[in-house]
Amino acid sequence: MSNLRNSVRLIGFLGNAPEVKEFSKTKKVARMSIATNDSYKNEKGEKVEETQWHNLVLWDKQAEIAAKYLIKGSEVAVEGKLVSRSYTDKDGIKRYVTEIVVAEFVMLGKK
Repeated sequence: MSNLRNSVRLIGFLGNAPEVKEFSKTKKVARMSIATNDSYKNEKGEKVEETQWHNLVLWDKQAEIAAKYLIKGSEVAVEGKLVSRSYTDKDGIKRYVTEIVVAEFVMLGKK
């Protein structure tokens, strides 16, 4: 059961192409977001669709693969863990971010 702790699995469509930063020859990070969709019927019986956006972070070899093969609109399945952090922006305002650090991903296709 230890693999259930802080575990996230999502299937969605990329909202943007991966943005890759290279820190050294072996250290890279790719950031992107995916959209997941859910639908339900409200009290009036009308179908309501909701889209949730999730920030993804991929490191090193996975960042390279993502940059090479993924484009905006690609459908992907990801597995990883939630990480929350805070930072102070250039205006001195404290911001909070929750991201999924991806351990594994599978390319499913294009939209």
